[in-house]
Amino acid sequence: MKIDVRTVGAFEENCYLVVDEASGRAVLVDPGDEGSRLVEMVKASGATLDAIWLTHAHLDHIGAINTVRAAYAVPVHLHPLDLPLYETLSAYSARMYGVPWDQPDAVPVPFAGGDVLSCGALQFTVMHVPGHAPGHVSFNGPGVSLSGDLLFAGSVGRTDIPLADPSAMDASLERFATLSAATHVYPGHGPATTIGKELETNPFLSGRARTIKR
Repeated sequence: MKIDVRTVGAFEENCYLVVDEASGRAVLVDPGDEGSRLVEMVKASGATLDAIWLTHAHLDHIGAINTVRAAYAVPVHLHPLDLPLYETLSAYSARMYGVPWDQPDAVPVPFAGGDVLSCGALQFTVMHVPGHAPGHVSFNGPGVSLSGDLLFAGSVGRTDIPLADPSAMDASLERFATLSAATHVYPGHGPATTIGKELETNPFLSGRARTIKR
């Protein structure tokens, strides 16, 4: 497995290309902006793109979908609880922030927590981890997790935004913390980390911050 990253857009969001090197198949996770750069990343990999997977549907994670799909007519997969963000609210947020917006025109293919998605021979389990967004998920594969805006190195996703839920975030972090300490976490913003490192240094994942808050 190879995971390539491009940090894109005003929000410095991480878009990941996951490649099963044995089969040459790939998926693109959270194409948020700068679609031409993401298309070039796919082309440079030499892999065949099979799908776009979305951890959630905030504007900085979906803004380049149309550009990517103009080059690769692949399906977009999203948890249905994030459809309001995908269809309406992200466009509103773009207007509020004053950033250009290209409304995705693909009808998403739904998935649910516990589903298994394939990238070539690689398998990823969908973990529904709401809090930052109602339909937020992580994609947990062999030794890795693409965590979106659930967990960052030293921090977690915001819960002071529309449709966020702090209590749901707490419960999601408690579940996420049960992954193997060796799991490499690829977040929606910032550098990669591991579950073990975050349990040692990140009070939001270890529960120390939640205990203090309560």
